[in-house]
Amino acid sequence: MLKQKVVIISGSSRGIGAALAKGFAAQGASVVVNYRHSKTEAENVVKACEAAGGQAVAVGADATTKEGAEAMVEEAILSFGRVDVLVNNVFAPYVFDAENRKKAWELDWQDYMLQLEGGLKAAHMLVQEVLPSMRQFNTGSIINIASNLVAHPVVPYPDYTTAKASIIGYTRSMAKDLGTLGIRMNAIAPGLVYPTEATKHTKEKLKNELAAVTALGRIARPDDIVGPALFLASNWSNFVTGQTIYVDGGLVMK
Repeated sequence: MLKQKVVIISGSSRGIGAALAKGFAAQGASVVVNYRHSKTEAENVVKACEAAGGQAVAVGADATTKEGAEAMVEEAILSFGRVDVLVNNVFAPYVFDAENRKKAWELDWQDYMLQLEGGLKAAHMLVQEVLPSMRQFNTGSIINIASNLVAHPVVPYPDYTTAKASIIGYTRSMAKDLGTLGIRMNAIAPGLVYPTEATKHTKEKLKNELAAVTALGRIARPDDIVGPALFLASNWSNFVTGQTIYVDGGLVMK
């Protein structure tokens, strides 16, 4: 389905990003595995991608900077010749701990800026860098990872959720312009995904409570995000753009 496609996935040394990298590789794609600090983990993901039947290369780069975004795209083109798919998965470090989170009245503007730069700015930097390659071929798919907390803030993480809401707004508005170039942009909004680095402190009680009110009776695993991403990257979704797909087992229904 995605054989010979070239995919950049930001923040893909572990968690959702690592699952996505391996999922794309299993479909024959060539994958740029991005990391900032986790070099060993990224190299292990590369090995797993190759074992799954794809090609992969690890790139250490900060996606929130122009230099980092350039490094990822340059490596993709140097190694594989083009960029067909971009998955904006990276976000600023965050801990989903409902009991010990900052309350609304304890948040500083810097808390919001940290999340906006780690998510929205990183996405924008990479989008601008991949567009020349995508425009050359008049095609491309960009997938932004948001959160179902935007629609249903079951636990109020205002700084994180605001940044993810900006990703959805960015997706819709950019899709309008990019559609004239044959480039699609969509978003995936997962629910709580476990296990990941961000959710390792989430209490069992909360996970059980979320599972109990979810139509499919459990919370998400990293692999649950792979199928929707493959769909949005493939020709099966050629007429889908500007959309947000909620991948949370039916906690949010829209």
